[in-house]
Amino acid sequence: MMPRAVRRLVHLVLFCPLSKGLQSRLPAIKVKYLLLAWLGILVASWVIYMQYASYTELCRGHVCHMVICDHYRRGIISGSSCKALCDQRTLTMQHCMSMSSTHQVYSGLWNDRPVVIKCGIEDPVKIDGAPDSVLRQEMSLFDKPTRGTSMDEFKEMLHSYLKVNLGDQSSLSTLVDRVITLADINQDGKVTLAEAKSIWALLQINEFLLMVALQEKEHTPKLLGFCGDLYVTERVGHSSLYRLEVPHYLQALVPEALSLGLNHWLAPTWPLRARITIGLLEFVEEVFHGSYGSFLICDASPLHVGYNTKYDCKMVNLHSVASEAVVRGFLKGRRCETNADCTYGRDCTATCDRLVKQCNTEVVQPNLAKVCVLLQDFLLFGAPSDLRGDLEKQLRTCVTLSGLASQMEVHHSLVLNNLKTLLWKKISNTQYS
Repeated sequence: MMPRAVRRLVHLVLFCPLSKGLQSRLPAIKVKYLLLAWLGILVASWVIYMQYASYTELCRGHVCHMVICDHYRRGIISGSSCKALCDQRTLTMQHCMSMSSTHQVYSGLWNDRPVVIKCGIEDPVKIDGAPDSVLRQEMSLFDKPTRGTSMDEFKEMLHSYLKVNLGDQSSLSTLVDRVITLADINQDGKVTLAEAKSIWALLQINEFLLMVALQEKEHTPKLLGFCGDLYVTERVGHSSLYRLEVPHYLQALVPEALSLGLNHWLAPTWPLRARITIGLLEFVEEVFHGSYGSFLICDASPLHVGYNTKYDCKMVNLHSVASEAVVRGFLKGRRCETNADCTYGRDCTATCDRLVKQCNTEVVQPNLAKVCVLLQDFLLFGAPSDLRGDLEKQLRTCVTLSGLASQMEVHHSLVLNNLKTLLWKKISNTQYS
């Protein structure tokens, strides 16, 4: 048994650090140390609790695995990754990277190759939590096409859907053929009902649709496989422009200047950052007027831009990118009081016509301006002294780009090319090029 005096001392240290009884037993300096230790334990316990609560809320990969494999074994879905995920277990989820409970993201391994596994899931608030209720909710994802649908009818379904989501492009037939080829996992020239249901469910995911549309572009991660509405992409070495990300529940405690300073210290050298920037500017070019229409970046966050081990830029999260057709459809006829009411995503904002109280359909800030706001912090610190003045001037011009995109195409291209040329001249003919 613990002596009574010792028990009382422990009770005083843990529960009454400021009590007069403790202060009378120990010197003042020790009381301060004990108080600091007590506060440290309290803060550490709170951080651990918040981390655990965040993990349990956001990370539900086991539910994804259960639902997908159940549907696969029942013959409802198919895909090039199904055997590896459900039978051979050579495709495994490892580290949770989810930012939303409805969009699961995990790093993993596929035959020892590093990959990223993504899967959509119903909001846990909207279901009762039982496994069978999750399965019932997921069943609605795979209700199209129905049995008896012919190949011609399925192609027409795909063409109509892509026309709504990408606009009336002359190249849509080519994209339909690409989708059919992707769905035909055994390459027998036929698409089974399970294959058709899987690819249809995947196309409802904005990021997957953009990955297919931008498949030939070098700045989007490569699609490696899928099973139902779960899909696998290559893993990018660095999944954000900055290496240090302060959790949202600690942002009030950590000064912004401290986190910014640490990220500057951990960042790649300036020539490597210039190389990453050139890749990001090339992506802006690629989506400005692509083969399947124009795309808008509706959240230019450093968390959505990454780079590989060769410092080539990769857009690790395409959920924030939307086709111009979708944004226009969202804004058309939308009621508004202020410009803020005419916002798609985080920052694809149009003007509000206050006379008729409806949104205009042209987004006022182009992709390049948003990216340059990001680059002002990422690129300017540590820049060579002989380049810094010109670089600041170019970025200032860039971030002030505004107005209707249809009226500023030439100016947009000129600013982008000037910025790329300035950076390329500095790093060309060096090891960083």
